[in-house]
Amino acid sequence: MSTSSPPKRAWITLLTRSSYLAGVITLAHTLQQHQTAYPLIVLTTPSLPASSTRALDLESNHNPLLKTHRISVLLPPRSQKTTLIASRFRDTWTKLRAFELVDYDALIFLDADITIFQNIDDAFSIHLPSRDWIGANHACVCNLDHDSWAPSDWTAENCAYTPLSHPSALQAPTPVPHSSNLTGKPTHRFLNSGMFLFHPSPALWDAMLAEFNTTPLLPTFQFPDQDFLAHFFRDRWMPLGWQYNALKTMRYWHENIWRDEEMRTLHYIVDKPWERRIAGDGIAGHLGRDGVTHGWWWDVWEEWLRARREEGDEELVGIVDGVVAPGLDEEGERRQVEEDRERGWPLEVPEHPGQVVREGQFLRYGKREREERGRGKMVGRALRASRPGEYGHGRVVHPR
Repeated sequence: MSTSSPPKRAWITLLTRSSYLAGVITLAHTLQQHQTAYPLIVLTTPSLPASSTRALDLESNHNPLLKTHRISVLLPPRSQKTTLIASRFRDTWTKLRAFELVDYDALIFLDADITIFQNIDDAFSIHLPSRDWIGANHACVCNLDHDSWAPSDWTAENCAYTPLSHPSALQAPTPVPHSSNLTGKPTHRFLNSGMFLFHPSPALWDAMLAEFNTTPLLPTFQFPDQDFLAHFFRDRWMPLGWQYNALKTMRYWHENIWRDEEMRTLHYIVDKPWERRIAGDGIAGHLGRDGVTHGWWWDVWEEWLRARREEGDEELVGIVDGVVAPGLDEEGERRQVEEDRERGWPLEVPEHPGQVVREGQFLRYGKREREERGRGKMVGRALRASRPGEYGHGRVVHPR
């Protein structure tokens, strides 16, 4: 009797420049830490410096999950003049080349600024209505800070995460309204492309490439790959629970659903944790509100750094350590704290529908943290002040 071979599955990410090397390294490291059964394919382009390519090769000696695959850059037709909200998005069209890997039964794309905090292999078992669908998370369109680039309908009231509550949000995300549904909120059709599940095939890739090369809508897409995927998979994408692609800002924008212990991956959108160390004031990230979540990344970084130094791979350490923010000495710490103070950071989060006030909580860096009565001790992933000699190593996060 013949037995069928198991489905061929893999995680996949994209690295086009050295500024995201540390993110890819910690992504691979945390996938290994949480015992995934599947490899991580890192798509690389000719724009990636040789030193970063060398670092990936060296890391694969320690982490056999890590594989590299060289691809060419994907750019819009020259006749199309595109409009992007940030220069960092210019490379993201190339993410679509993940659909070229048609030898796999299932792939899950993970952005290079995602870190894994729990095993998510079960995501491969999510059943999509058809093999030409994708599974993804809704885009958060709250825009609580009123960024000028955002469309006028990007409000908390129109966000797909606002009507949800815990714990049902984990298994029952807001449905995606069909395009023929005139009463459905258009913003509920927007997806976040930081993580998505798909089943590659030659037919799917051919159709995608044809649409990419011919649609007149390309110049209207502010978030290149994300808007294109929402367009191409219109009426063919299934929403996943927020925990599979937890945007760091949702920790204080959507307290209605966020629970630290339920988070499976953390997506470091906007400011990247490796770009700036955390001083003793605990301030980091978007408008100074992300000291807690950025501290978690620095903990992962220190674990990886310690492991590679113990293994004696100084070449690898030298390359990757060179693309993260240098540690702070006492003078650097003093200057950074003063900069934060002059900026007025952290800015308090405006009141919003996703806000939840519970007894025994206080607002800290945009998030209401639980407090033990009479002791002033933060519960859960608690933080303490830095100790002498810890400058630049990030805030200390106690285990759950």
